[in-house]
Amino acid sequence: MKNTPAPSAPLFAAPHRLLFFVGVCNLSLAMAWWGIWLLSLQGLLPAQPALTLPPAWLHGLWMQYLVLPSFIFGFLLTVFPRWMGLPALPRWSYLCVGGGMFAGQLALLAYSAGWHPGLGLGLLLACTGWGAALVVLGRLMLREQGRTWHAWSCWSALLLGLIGLVAFIQAIVSGDARWHALSVSIGTFGLLLPIYASVAHRMFPFFAGNVVAGYVAWRPPSWLALLWVLSLLHLVADQLQWPWPMLVADAGLLLLSLYTLRRWWPRGHAPALLRVLFLGLLWWPLAMLLYLLQDIAALVGHVGWLERAPLHALAIGLFGSLLVAMVTRVSQGHSGRALVMPAVAWVALLGLQLVALLRILAPLLQDPWRWHAIAALGWLLVLAPWLLRLAWIYLRPRADGAPG
Repeated sequence: MKNTPAPSAPLFAAPHRLLFFVGVCNLSLAMAWWGIWLLSLQGLLPAQPALTLPPAWLHGLWMQYLVLPSFIFGFLLTVFPRWMGLPALPRWSYLCVGGGMFAGQLALLAYSAGWHPGLGLGLLLACTGWGAALVVLGRLMLREQGRTWHAWSCWSALLLGLIGLVAFIQAIVSGDARWHALSVSIGTFGLLLPIYASVAHRMFPFFAGNVVAGYVAWRPPSWLALLWVLSLLHLVADQLQWPWPMLVADAGLLLLSLYTLRRWWPRGHAPALLRVLFLGLLWWPLAMLLYLLQDIAALVGHVGWLERAPLHALAIGLFGSLLVAMVTRVSQGHSGRALVMPAVAWVALLGLQLVALLRILAPLLQDPWRWHAIAALGWLLVLAPWLLRLAWIYLRPRADGAPG
């Protein structure tokens, strides 16, 4: 008998459905907790349970290693077989990944509510889901006849991400904040930036070439190599406190991002769902400019200037904007709906631009933690309608009646 997805369980019919749904839940839970904790810090809500971990560490862990990776796994488990000309993955393979990531988030949420064993359990479950994804995707790469370099780039970043998770565990065990700094740096320049950039390098010119008249796709393989050299240079220089190599890496990434935007930008008529991809990408050079200014300030004695503003320009501005744009595109197309930007997606995208600016400016304002709380609440407010619509889509069959 032919094995077809059960019509009563559309959530499990495709990798992106399950993992995007996990991402929707993880994002909602993580930001709700962060907003509650920040409001309690302002005395607007009751004090939260005392944690063995600094709350800011838990917030960063959630966003870098559970929230965004849930969406990333959903996308890569869907497109890897297509990139390589292989059959779609069996259901069990992505159930292992989704189960680990979601159960890990729930355990960490229990820890945030005062159940201390939830921290170790959550990290173990997250590592299990992460390891399962590496095995599943790695087997695909070994099966293909050629070399899909974008896949190898993404898989390498995921491997570094698992190392970043282990570094976070070591920070907890040892109490050494340097391991936490390594985990954050890997999460940013070893995991998220290389994956976002690799997917953009493969997909954005392809999307534009399909709908913009006269568009010439520019995707040289050497671009990926340069991206990795500069990202790893930043990562190493950051950990070894090498100011000049850090400046070189950030200046190189700034120039690479500017030149890439110039080559990729669609100059003809383009639909909104394509245009927003490139608008979101504008945050890349802006974030690298902030990193570069921070490097220069450190060289003249103002270490720590701008605090984590450059990081949040990447995390909220670049990663957040492209998350909304790409997840909307995949969810619309793979659910049998028109490739358009719904109103809730516009609210999420435009609202995130304001949230990113507010979070970047917060260190320069009086009482920055109050502005952090406002930014967190703003994040929830602008994303809530979009997240609810996505959850509704993943729980229903395709609108056109097709499988998947």
